[in-house]
Amino acid sequence: MKEEIKYEGKIRVKQTRSACQRTQRAKDTLAALGLGRIGKVQELAFNPAVAGMVKKVRHLVSVEKI
Repeated sequence: MKEEIKYEGKIRVKQTRSACQRTQRAKDTLAALGLGRIGKVQELAFNPAVAGMVKKVRHLVSVEKI
């Protein structure tokens, strides 16, 4: 059985890779997360919308739970 994810608390998302040579969709997702430059960090409420966005750009960011 699949483990349920608890959408509570906050996460810290840091952009670790460049958005150059990426699709416009990936760039738009980074912008929606408040990122855009390597090294930029955002603290976001962990909810299904944010989890979906992070999943789409997981190859460009690092995530840690606060």
